[in-house]
Order: sequence, then C-alpha cells, then structure tokens
Amino acid sequence: MTTASGFVLAAATAGSQGDILRLIADSGALVKFVLLILLGFSVLSWAVILERHRALRRAETDTVRFLQALEHEKRLADLRERSGRFRASPLVPMFNAGFRELTSAIAEGVSRFRGGAGIPDEERSRILERVRRRLEETAAAEADRLDRNLSLLATTGAVTPFIGLFGTVWGITNAFQGIGIAGSASLAAVAPGISEALVTTAAGLFAAIPAVVRYNLLLARARRLGGRIDRFVLGFASIAETQIEAGRAASAAVEAGKIRV
Repeated sequence: MTTASGFVLAAATAGSQGDILRLIADSGALVKFVLLILLGFSVLSWAVILERHRALRRAETDTVRFLQALEHEKRLADLRERSGRFRASPLVPMFNAGFRELTSAIAEGVSRFRGGAGIPDEERSRILERVRRRLEETAAAEADRLDRNLSLLATTGAVTPFIGLFGTVWGITNAFQGIGIAGSASLAAVAPGISEALVTTAAGLFAAIPAVVRYNLLLARARRLGGRIDRFVLGFASIAETQIEAGRAASAAVEAGKIRV
C-alpha cells in the first residue's frame, strides 16, 4: 500500500509539473516575458545570496582571528606583516591605513620637535585627529563593501510580487476576453485562462520570498560586522594614543642623550 501510495503521489506530482510547463508553453507572449523577467531576478538574487553568504562568513571568521592576534601581539609592526592572513576581515584595511597614518605622523612629529621637549600636546591632538579621520574613511568604505549587492535582494523582494501580479492581471483580462468571445462562462472555459494567469503570481512569490528572508539574515550579519568596525575605530584610537605617548617619550630620551635615532 505504501509503495502504491508513493507511486500515485509521484505520478500526481509529475502530472502537476507537466501541467505547469504546458500552461507556460501555451501562455501568451507577454506572460512569457513576465516569467522571463522573474527568472532573471531569481537567478541574480540567488547568485547574490551565495556570494554574500560566503563573503560574510569569511569576514566574520577572519575578524575573530585578527582580533585575537591583535590582543596577543605586542608590536603593531609584526601584526602589520601578518595581516595578510586575515585579508577577508574588514578590520585589516582599517588597521593598515591607521598604522601607516600613525607611523608617518609620529615620525613627522619626532623629527619636527627634535630640538624641543618632545611632541607637544597640540601636535599629539593633531596626530590623533589624523589617525581617527583615516580610520573613519576606511571604515565607511568597508561598511559599503559589506552591504554590496544587498540592495538587489531588497529590490527583488519588493518588485517581483508586483511583476507577477501584473502578469496575473493581464492573463485574467485575456481569459475574460476569451469568455466574451466564446459566449460561455463554464468552468471548462474559465479554468485554463485563470490557471495560466496565476502562474506569474506564483513565480513572483517564488522569487521574492527567498530574497526577503536572506536579505534580512545577511543584513543582520553585515550590521554585526559594522558594529565591530565602529568599536575598532575607538580601540585603535586608544592604541594610537599609547603609541604617540611612546613617541613623545622617545623624543625626550633623545634630547636627554639616552638613545640615538
């Protein structure tokens, strides 16, 4: 009995698929065009879903590893050399940009105020502002990179149901016109046209539902990484302040004859 029931179910499913394909094949040119548009949206949205899923997963993994390395690394220069291991993390470009800006600014400050009592507070504030500005510029670029192509998913979720509904309205209109011409409103006359029209609504929902679900999930992951980016700006600014203090101490030691540069 179980085998027989399964055979009947499989046959019914195959018949249903055949009916849908036959409806699509027998539909009008405009309905086929609508279905082609919906197919394009569906293919593009799934390509974005797969690409963003892999990219955000790698970004999360490399971000955790990079933060662990930053916590245990005593010299920023050593971490700078190893940063290529975590290239998928959005924090790495920020770290590299901030490190370059910091080392350049400290070197300029030490050279400029070598004959004085070290880097003054005004110069220290200026260096911090330079580093923070560079970090924020890089952070904005990385946040945009995390959200890349997500707007396509939002567009697919918002537009495709209406495109499918347009195809449905057009198909129902043609069905009623056929009824008027035939002069019969029997179920046999109405059902084929209505079924053909409803295929586009189903296709629109088929494209929209996965796009909306994955958009919300991917956006949440991107926002979590965005929060890490914001916190890293503050954390690196604190590191920069410590490095500037070390640079000022080095400058004072040079003036006292304790070290040579």
